[in-house]
Amino acid sequence: MMTAEGSIVTSTVPNRVLIILLGAIGDVVRALPLLGRLRRAWPQAHIAWAVEPKSSPIIEGHQWLDEVIIYDRRHAPWSFVPFLQSVHRGRFDMVIDLQRHLKSGIIGMASVAPDRIGFAAANTKELNHRFTTRQIEAQPNLRLKLMQYQTFADALGIAPAPIEFGLSLPYDEDLRARAIVAEARRPLVGVILGSSWPSRIYFPESIAAVIRELAEPADRSRALFPILIGGAEDAALGDAVVRALDGLEVLNLVGRTRLRDLIGIFSECAVAFGPDCGPMHIAAAVGCPVISLWGSTAPERSAPWGYAEFALHGEIPCHPCYLRECPIGRECMRRIAPAQVVALVRRALTARVGDASAGGTPENCNSDGELFATIASLAERAG
Repeated sequence: MMTAEGSIVTSTVPNRVLIILLGAIGDVVRALPLLGRLRRAWPQAHIAWAVEPKSSPIIEGHQWLDEVIIYDRRHAPWSFVPFLQSVHRGRFDMVIDLQRHLKSGIIGMASVAPDRIGFAAANTKELNHRFTTRQIEAQPNLRLKLMQYQTFADALGIAPAPIEFGLSLPYDEDLRARAIVAEARRPLVGVILGSSWPSRIYFPESIAAVIRELAEPADRSRALFPILIGGAEDAALGDAVVRALDGLEVLNLVGRTRLRDLIGIFSECAVAFGPDCGPMHIAAAVGCPVISLWGSTAPERSAPWGYAEFALHGEIPCHPCYLRECPIGRECMRRIAPAQVVALVRRALTARVGDASAGGTPENCNSDGELFATIASLAERAG
């Protein structure tokens, strides 16, 4: 039932729900709190998620999800029809289209779900809104994506809930991920290197300058041990950072980890820094403070949840341009001084220890014993 423009109320609890959000890792992470609200509201519903392989590790085996339907775009267009057939066989009665383009609209139609909810026309591409039966209210373009996704639950009349991501690993997998950094000195700083847009990437000399400064103790901060984090495609950047460090000890994990390993690895880090990218959002989702560096994109729209105050962008009139390739040599990223990054890293560490010392209850602590153990762990990791 539609009660007002952009306001949706569901009179019956759906039995089978499909979320469509195929692509970017960071987008999938930021949609997890919406999944959590749906699960709380509809504990008996079967909830599925249509996703591409690059992001599927984030949601495979997730505690709030019943099914993952994978579209392997690497084999398109031949893989699209079998994928649509899988969606059709799901017999969904509700679709929530978070992707907002033509492809996701077609997926929703293929489901033949009678209730297909999507973004308003002003927020969609390629006439996506023509494929949905109901739309949420138009969203400001620079509103945080996470909160845009939350609007779907608000519009459905679902009760507010804490922002939680539910990211965790099975015991054996968690041990394996943490073992990757087990021999590294504490506290750890996660150095996130890559991004899917070249225009977002920080310069290797600047990254190395930040690492060198953080490797020395200062004020109330202990020296931080750096671990380089990136995919195989970031190998050249990682090598350039190592060369610029000129023998300074570092753990180079570039190309040596799986996406899911980052859930355990960031849980071991006291802090992290890097550009706008998926791993940045994974770090924030597991409670690791993130200093995020912004060039072509805007933190107002995409800052990691809970750490917007630690966002840095270069002061330049063309920011944010939303260009994948920068025509002026990533001048916006060049204007982010390493000293600025170092200062925010140390501020984040101080704030983290201060929050624990003040008795703030970390997420997922269910008893006093767990709380005190968590505070001790935070203090050890943050120095």
